[in-house]
Amino acid sequence: MLARRFAVSAIGFVGLLVLIGSDWPAGHWRSDRGVDAHAERLLEEGRKAFRFDTFGDEAFWGGELRLHDAIQGEEFGGVGAGLSPRTALGLGLKVDLDALSGGLAQRIRQGRVDLDDPATTLALLRLDAVVGVTGFFDERGERLQAVGIQCALCHATVDDALAPGIGHRLDGWANRDLDVGSIIAFAPDLDVLAQLLGVDEDTVREVLRGWGVGKFDAELVLDGKTEGPQGSAATLIPPAFGLAGVNLHTWTGWGSVSHWNAFVANLEMHGQGTFYDPRLDDATKFPIAARERFGHVRSEDDRITPKLPALHFYQLALAAPSPPRGSFDAAAAARGRALFEGEARCADCHVPPLYTEPGWNLHTAEEIGIDDFQAMRSPDERYRTAPLAGLWTHQKGGFYHDGRFATLRDVVDHYDAHFRLGLSGAERDDLVEYLKSIPEDH
Repeated sequence: MLARRFAVSAIGFVGLLVLIGSDWPAGHWRSDRGVDAHAERLLEEGRKAFRFDTFGDEAFWGGELRLHDAIQGEEFGGVGAGLSPRTALGLGLKVDLDALSGGLAQRIRQGRVDLDDPATTLALLRLDAVVGVTGFFDERGERLQAVGIQCALCHATVDDALAPGIGHRLDGWANRDLDVGSIIAFAPDLDVLAQLLGVDEDTVREVLRGWGVGKFDAELVLDGKTEGPQGSAATLIPPAFGLAGVNLHTWTGWGSVSHWNAFVANLEMHGQGTFYDPRLDDATKFPIAARERFGHVRSEDDRITPKLPALHFYQLALAAPSPPRGSFDAAAAARGRALFEGEARCADCHVPPLYTEPGWNLHTAEEIGIDDFQAMRSPDERYRTAPLAGLWTHQKGGFYHDGRFATLRDVVDHYDAHFRLGLSGAERDDLVEYLKSIPEDH
C-alpha cells in the first residue's frame, strides 16, 4: 500500500515536472525572441538616426548660418558661385553610391556628369546621397531652403568603390579627409558664432580655416580658446567604432558614448533637445558655456533625447574593422604582440581585447609625457587611453588627439623614450606591425 502511494506520488511529481518543463522553455524562448526583436529594432532605428537624423539642426545651419545659400549659389537663389561636387569632394564630403540610381552611377563612372556644376550638388542632395548632409527643398524640389547635418558627417566615410569620395558607406570610420572648419566658414552668415566668441566674422573664418583637414574643435564654443602648443586648438576626428565596453569617449574622456551623443547633438550640431552637464557652469574653465548656460539646455520640442538609446545601441554595434590582408607583416606582428603584452608594457593600459583600461581609463599629461593643454579643457583634466582597434583606418593626420605624432613609429619611439624601455629599432618596428594588425583575425 505504501509502495503504491509512493508510486502514484512519484508519477504525479514527474507529471508536474513535465508540465513545467513543457511550458517553461516556451516562455523562455518567447523572452529571447523579444530581446532579439528589441535589439533589431534599436539597431535599425540607431542606424537611421546616425545616418539621416538632423535633430532639427537645420534651424541653425540653414536658418542662422544660411549655409544652404552658399551651396546652391546665386543661380539658384542663393549667394556666390555655389558648391560644385568637385569642390565638395575636395573638402572631404562623401557621396553614398547606394543612394544613386544605376544610370547616374554609370554616367559618373563614364565622366558624363558635370562635377563642376552646383546643380549636380543639388541633385545629389535631393537623393540624400551626400553623407552626413540633408538638403531641405521647397515644395517643387527646386530651391534649397536649408541644410542639416548628421553624425555621419564626421564619423563615416566611403570605400571609394566608384571614385575617390564616392562609394559604399563605412559607418563609424573617422573622416580624416573632412575640412570641417572650411565648410563652416563657407557659410555666408557667421554672426551668431561671432557674437558667441566676441570677435568679428572675419576672425571666426580665420579660426575655422586654421583647424586643418580631419580636425574639429568641440571646446571652442565652451572656452573660446583657439590656439594650443601644436598651433590650432582643434583635435583629430576620432573613429566611432570599437567602443563597446569602453568607459569614456573622446580624447579627454568627457563621458560615455551616450553623454557625448547628447553633448554633440545639442551643442555642436545645434539640434533641438535636452542636455544637462553642470560641470559647464565652471566660469573659469568654460566662460562661454557658463555664460550661455550650455550645461542646462532644454528645448520644448525635444528631437534628440528620444533618439539617444537607439543611437547608442547602433554605435556600440560598430565593430572595429580588421586590416586588409597584406597590410602588415604577420611574422613581425606576432613578435610585436609578445612585446606589447610583455617587455614594452603597452598592455598595462591598453588591455586586450578592449585596448583601453576596463574601468576609469584616464591619465594625466605627465603620465604619458605630453603637455596638458587639451586635457585642461576637459572636466577631469586628463587624457583617455585611446582604444587601439582599427588604427589602420585612421593613420591619416597623425596620432594622439592633435596629430602631433605623424606615424605609429613616432608614437612607439615616444613611449620608448618616456618609459625608458630600451627597445631596439627592430623591436619598435615589430610593435608597429602589431599595432597595424589590431584587431587580429582569430
